[in-house]
Amino acid sequence: RQFPGCGNIVTFSQFLFIAVEGFIFEANFGRKRPAIPIRNYFIMVAMFFTVSVVNNYALNLNIAMPLHMIFRSGSLIASMALGIIILKKRYSVSKYTSIALVSLGIFTCTFMSAKQVASDSSLNQEDGPQAFLWWLLGIAALTFALLMSARMGIFQETLYKKFGKHSKEALFYNHALPLPGFLLLAPNIYQHAVLFNQSELFQVPVIGLTLPIMWFYLLMNVITQYVCIRGVFILTTECTSLTVTLVVTLRKFVSLIFSILYFQNPFTGWHWLGTAFVFVGTLMYTEVWNSLGPLLARCRSRPKQE
Repeated sequence: RQFPGCGNIVTFSQFLFIAVEGFIFEANFGRKRPAIPIRNYFIMVAMFFTVSVVNNYALNLNIAMPLHMIFRSGSLIASMALGIIILKKRYSVSKYTSIALVSLGIFTCTFMSAKQVASDSSLNQEDGPQAFLWWLLGIAALTFALLMSARMGIFQETLYKKFGKHSKEALFYNHALPLPGFLLLAPNIYQHAVLFNQSELFQVPVIGLTLPIMWFYLLMNVITQYVCIRGVFILTTECTSLTVTLVVTLRKFVSLIFSILYFQNPFTGWHWLGTAFVFVGTLMYTEVWNSLGPLLARCRSRPKQE
């Protein structure tokens, strides 16, 4: 919020932390050979790095965080579209209905945000058209990142079918191999490091260490991002993919609510309607209702404890 263009330094810090952790505990200081050929990881990493950087820059193009979250929740649309085109998949009517709901939800939120940008721009006749064009560029960037992310998912699915599932290994290489690419973004990262140094001082509770508050925010972001990725990894090994999708969807919803209420981001009734379409469509796609039915039935049929 204080530095909308700081996405690159945030992403670099996340990648560096996860890469160092993976190098020690997964790659065993480089002594462990990867189960999937390294050339495949280079292809995956190129897509992963592109998606991360483009999503970061979208926030710098008049894209509000709630719209950013809702748009990225539409990954099911891109996955289905590319699945039909590339993998020749076919889906049930309920799947197409759920995708239609997600599409309608994203369209509603995007359209209302466009009206908001246009009305804000009209207050300043000189910057108005330029602000709206930057917003359109941001929407194009989000769309490109959405499609690229879906393509990466299909590529990853193909690799797992061929070589077996190695999620932790993929996590390490997806974060370690792109690190040299951040040299292209070094001026931007350095610029924000200087800005972070100039932020107000903050005393960390318990340990009493004093440091610029933006570095404290970055440290907490890196730690929570690591916990998030590790949590998803544990879920993928312990639970079904349906459960993982449901948990991640609910996490996005909580993030959205927090972003609106705590940071006072503008959100109209139309935005709420669009959000409802997105999340109901996502839950329909995962067929969570079919899984909850038998689960509730088993709970009712259990004998009561004396």
